[in-house]
Amino acid sequence: MKRQDLERKKDSTGAADNGHWQKTPKPSWIRVRLPSGEAFQRLKDLMRSKSLHTVCEEARCPNMAECWGCGTATFLILGDICTRDCRFCAVKTGNPGLNFLNLKEEPGQVADAVAAMELRHAVITSVTRDDLEDGGASIFAETIRKIHERTPGCTVEVLIPDFKGNLDSLKAVVKARPDILGHNVETVPRLYPLARPQAAYGRSLRVLGVVKEIDLNILTKSGVMVGLGETREEILDVMKDLRSVGCDIFTIGQYLSPTQHHLPVVRYYTPEEFESLKEAGIRAGFRWVESGPLVRSSYHAEAQVRELRTRQVGITHGPVQS
Repeated sequence: MKRQDLERKKDSTGAADNGHWQKTPKPSWIRVRLPSGEAFQRLKDLMRSKSLHTVCEEARCPNMAECWGCGTATFLILGDICTRDCRFCAVKTGNPGLNFLNLKEEPGQVADAVAAMELRHAVITSVTRDDLEDGGASIFAETIRKIHERTPGCTVEVLIPDFKGNLDSLKAVVKARPDILGHNVETVPRLYPLARPQAAYGRSLRVLGVVKEIDLNILTKSGVMVGLGETREEILDVMKDLRSVGCDIFTIGQYLSPTQHHLPVVRYYTPEEFESLKEAGIRAGFRWVESGPLVRSSYHAEAQVRELRTRQVGITHGPVQS
């Protein structure tokens, strides 16, 4: 039997029905290379030696082989258990039960790993920790500072949760001066009850907008998965919404269902459709658009920050509000 993906029948809204499954083959352009090689093994050993997690592994990123083979990775902080239960995500969910004192060791451990890997660009993301008073913002901020201390010149990108809309938490991260601050809307607002029942589309937009209010020159980034039953018009509306809050970078990738217990793929977009969406994003005013079947939030992240910083030569960060 060929490698197959599980897909449910669509209901009248175009979303996945909860009760019926259909087996459909992945198209020829979806080819995920298994991770291997010396660089991959070296990085994996380094992560394990420092008890670190990567979103590459936890979320089963299809680009892990390419990125790890080049000696780059996206670090996952705040443990590896998420307090939310998004139906598209492979990260474990439940009660994290980690002592906050243990979490406070993560910034130094990540900074040590960044230094050991001699990275030029580090990407930091996390599980969502609604059980923590600040949502883990202080750990994000300290991780950024530690990386800057240990590896001067290394640019830092963070992909943050919504912190339940806590503005003090968001300000704490922005004040640490990441080069790129990302927060993914993930899908179109109509599909939030299905895919992200504990999140709010408007709150995610507000997160990105507040970043620009605090510091206009920090690059902001967001992204969506396609293939969950959204329409092209809905994607274009998301682009408009993101541009209305000043979002600079937009990523578009194919949703791939991690297991049969997650939301199924409603349809696969063709490479030509991804190219068309990229062109639409550029027309919408984004400064950088990554669009392709296997694109994920941190894909080509270093190229993004280097190129966009070059265009900003002579521009300094504005004052950070307290």
